Amino acid sequence: MGGRGRLRVLLGAAPGVGKTYAMLEEGRRLTSEGADVVIAVVETHGRAATQRMTEGLEQVPRREITHRGVTLTEMDLDAVIARHPGVALVDELAHTNAPGSENDKRWQDVQQLLDAGISVISTVNIQHIESLNDVVEQITGAPQRETVPDQVLRAADQVEVIDLAPQALRDRLAGGLVYPAERVDAALSNYFRLGNLTALRELALLWLADEVDQALTSYRAEHGIDSRWEARERVVVTLTGGPEGETLLRRGARIAARSAGGQLLAVHVTSNDGLRGGDPGALAEQRALVEKLGGTFHQVVGDDVPTALVEFARSVNATQLVLGVSRRSRLAAVFSGPGIGATVIRESGDIDVHIVTHSAAGGRFALPRLGGALSMKRRLAGFAVAFLGGPLLTWLLFLTRTDESITSDVLSYQLLVVVVALVGGIWPALWAALLSGVTLDFFFVEPLFTVHVHEPQHLLALALYVVIAILVSVVVDRAARQTRAARRAAAESELLQTVVGSVLRGTGAVEALVERTREAFRLAGVRLVSGDTTLAASGEPLRGGRHTALPVGDRAVLELHGHDLRASERRLLAAIVAQMDAALQREDLAEVASGLAPLEASDRVRSALLSALSHDLRRPLAAATAAVGGLRSGTYSDQDRDELLQTADESLGMLASLVTDLLDVSRLQAGALAVSLLTTDPADVILPALEELGAGPASVDIHLEPDAAVRADPVLLQRVVVNLLANALRHSPEGRKVRVATSSFGSAVEIRIIDHGPGIPAERRDDVFVPFQRLGDTDNSTGLGLGLALSKGFVEGMGGTLTPEDTPGGGLTMVVSLPVADEEERP
Repeated sequence: MGGRGRLRVLLGAAPGVGKTYAMLEEGRRLTSEGADVVIAVVETHGRAATQRMTEGLEQVPRREITHRGVTLTEMDLDAVIARHPGVALVDELAHTNAPGSENDKRWQDVQQLLDAGISVISTVNIQHIESLNDVVEQITGAPQRETVPDQVLRAADQVEVIDLAPQALRDRLAGGLVYPAERVDAALSNYFRLGNLTALRELALLWLADEVDQALTSYRAEHGIDSRWEARERVVVTLTGGPEGETLLRRGARIAARSAGGQLLAVHVTSNDGLRGGDPGALAEQRALVEKLGGTFHQVVGDDVPTALVEFARSVNATQLVLGVSRRSRLAAVFSGPGIGATVIRESGDIDVHIVTHSAAGGRFALPRLGGALSMKRRLAGFAVAFLGGPLLTWLLFLTRTDESITSDVLSYQLLVVVVALVGGIWPALWAALLSGVTLDFFFVEPLFTVHVHEPQHLLALALYVVIAILVSVVVDRAARQTRAARRAAAESELLQTVVGSVLRGTGAVEALVERTREAFRLAGVRLVSGDTTLAASGEPLRGGRHTALPVGDRAVLELHGHDLRASERRLLAAIVAQMDAALQREDLAEVASGLAPLEASDRVRSALLSALSHDLRRPLAAATAAVGGLRSGTYSDQDRDELLQTADESLGMLASLVTDLLDVSRLQAGALAVSLLTTDPADVILPALEELGAGPASVDIHLEPDAAVRADPVLLQRVVVNLLANALRHSPEGRKVRVATSSFGSAVEIRIIDHGPGIPAERRDDVFVPFQRLGDTDNSTGLGLGLALSKGFVEGMGGTLTPEDTPGGGLTMVVSLPVADEEERP
């Protein structure tokens, strides 16, 4: 047969998701449709369901290889090529072949099958992809030595994810469908943790998504498609090297995070001559931030910045474009035309553009000034209309003048005065009125081309011009004042809402208020100080410059550095100061409440201690007292005397144990626990603990991992194991053994004590570690309820953790995790 075979890879997030089963199921389906399918190699791992799927499929016998006296079996590559099926099923693509095989790796065998014209269906887990190997090790703590080069998978004709929810996989594992029973507990607590499986699943889906994305990009390039396809959100953030870059990047990251698989890209445009560019240091910091946020940094060259940005956004199929609001002044915007943001919005087409404000463009809550009603820009515009409109109007009227047109000429100049007043206010309007009167007399009143007033009504007309200009200007000025006052009121309302919200939220309220104060009043710096202590600060105070100090309650002072505030601004500032005082009082109350919390907890412990002592100590004390009193008051036989002595001895021993536990609890709570960390083999602790409890093979199964040395205090660790084992034995049902196992996981060693008793509800697990708690245990013969509290304290004192988990099939598993001993410290 000619031609190269096709490769189909089934990708899984972890062992046990069903890749091999799906491969065999597909082989059976193809066989039923008449395809020539053989099993080249399959690894069932003893799973009955997988073994059943091989029935009815032809299998090429494996080749035996002897290495160092051990017989190994591998896929017989030559036999499969000689058989030359249409489809070969090859399990575990990343497998390393036995020494002496034709190829080192199984994926190399697959390449030869494909070259021979045989199509292959294979399987691989995400942890075996070479580029992801280190990422998987960081997630799971388990290194993977068998990998497949990325280009092998990228060259596959089809890659399909075999997906299974993490909890469903853990259920399969707990049911014995993946590993033998003796490996289930260690697997569930190590590699198959719920968090690990969730991360691996996401990694597998994202890897496949990237592959689909590359295929889509190639397809669009091959077919000349440049329109935007919204397969997923791609957010492009524009960086200029200015101070606003960090704000833009974080906003872009939040936009990208709103959709699954969102992608963040940052772009900086430089000119062809290399003269345009931002601060190199700022760009380097922003590039590092991009990578920290999971995005990519790009640099493009172009003299026309808006065009370069839009072209880049289209080239990466972007859906969102984030730019900062212009840092140019308004006057610069007037004379230099529309900025980059306006041009990008016009040219972006179907790409959404976000213009983000930032501190470099002015504070968000800056309040408008209440100075002049009209801005200088409005006044200049009024003068410009007067200077340009007057001559133009005169030229037009002079060309069309007649002896009867004087009335329309007068009204035209009057209209010009009104327009100038509307645009620029009183001063440009007065100038336009004077200029109009002179021009009208010079060009349109006999004798022409002279300025000479013969009639009183001409003076009246000029006065009317001035009056009209003043009246219209007053109206415009008043409207401008009201508009500015309305804007300021809205800004003050927004500021007060922010102030009140900051106080209600509590956390960081004082800092937020100080920051808003500086922004609102355009101050160089604001500080809230108490004595020599700075409680909060915003901006940079002027060294030696003017500043205003306002008291905030009776414990702090607010320092305002910069210009003096007006009376209207001080009124608003008084409201902010009152909110600062309330925020400080809230912090004081919170501090007092946090100080009372330990006292409350201590009071609860004290109450529980008194209650427990009244019950638990009374019984052994009464028994010992009765036994000793009986010995002193009467004559008994040797047997009765021995029983009384034994009762007294047991009761006094119980009292000694209770007092020892109480002393240990007091040392734990006082932070005075003495811990001596040594390199310890868990077996040297577990076996003596079993002897102390009198527990043997009939009640306990032991599975210890060799060379699992930990850094621990052997005396304290033995007490921990004794407490945990005693609880497990007490709660295990008749006929069910307690299991003790150790396993290494990354930089920690876990000791797992597993029972199949009633377990503990998830909402009550924290309660079992509280002193004097026995979770519904009403039998006072079981002690003060200090065992688990002491165990947790001892383990944490040794730098480890004690965690309760559910036992698969029901019960409780107590996991003691301790740091592994360094290699040089081991004997």
